[in-house]
Amino acid sequence: MSVVRRLVLLRHGLTSWNAEGRWQGQADIELTEVGRLQAKAAAAALAAYEPARVISSDLRRAAVTAEYVADAAGHTPTCDARLREIHVGDFSGLTKHQVIERFGHGPHDHSRHGGESEADVLTRVVAAIHDAIAATSVGETTVVVSHGAALRVGLVGFLGWSDSVAPTLGPLDNCGWIVLEETPSSSSPAPLWRLSAYNRVAPIS
Repeated sequence: MSVVRRLVLLRHGLTSWNAEGRWQGQADIELTEVGRLQAKAAAAALAAYEPARVISSDLRRAAVTAEYVADAAGHTPTCDARLREIHVGDFSGLTKHQVIERFGHGPHDHSRHGGESEADVLTRVVAAIHDAIAATSVGETTVVVSHGAALRVGLVGFLGWSDSVAPTLGPLDNCGWIVLEETPSSSSPAPLWRLSAYNRVAPIS
């Protein structure tokens, strides 16, 4: 099966709020030293795809992760604010226990608490993915660096799956990645995008 184009969707490395189990949303939290090691390991693994470009959320935890990936591929990353994490509003900085105490058990609509809805996230992330694809020529790979919730919602929206599918996908690990491959189809005049990997992680040494 020949691959026409490839898109790798990569979550950022570990932050202190990740380690503490805090909602981050669009709070601009730095990578920890472990997060940098994860980014370095992911960069080495993804270099095998010979990425033609690296596009990233402009939040620092994603942008720094993207710098490692781009450097390994010999490029400079570009930022796209549409790839930011979901805005969680009043949940920002809270632990799961604190969220349950204040707002009850979920699922929660962040747009009711000063944030944004999943529908809004889907719209902007899917648009960014389509633009990344438009920049990708036949035979090329583009790496997109973003965030856990944004990538899960964006993946479901891009592939046209039902909204009920997103909750069934396991969470992406820090520096876990998704591989989407465009392949020729015998049943369609246009190539099809297929999910070929979900939550791959490179071990840190």
